[in-house]
Amino acid sequence: QVQLVESGGGLVQAGGSLRLSCAASGRTFTNYAMAWFRQGPGKEREFVGVISRFGGTKAYADSVKGRFTISRDNAKNTVYLQMNSLKPEDTAVYYCAADVMYGLRRVAEYEYWGQGTQVTVSS
Repeated sequence: QVQLVESGGGLVQAGGSLRLSCAASGRTFTNYAMAWFRQGPGKEREFVGVISRFGGTKAYADSVKGRFTISRDNAKNTVYLQMNSLKPEDTAVYYCAADVMYGLRRVAEYEYWGQGTQVTVSS
């Protein structure tokens, strides 16, 4: 089992920045690619980005490309999501997810999930 705990969410004005963290425990962190998803009000959960096991490869949804950056610190068993130039449409609960396969973009493909952290962007 892998336990994932997100933190860092909050309320921010449009144009601002936030950094989310996801701390992992339970299994060897470097065995897993790590991803971020989000679920806005009344919407389905959607892919945001993913990072490979040692951070060498990343991929992003078009909606966040150039504004959001995923990174990981394997010594701290933590993955981050730096969010810049935030927009009201970025308002959502943000989830981190883990799987041994890299590059997955579908919710059903991920084995482990955190409980989510709320991000609200005011206009």
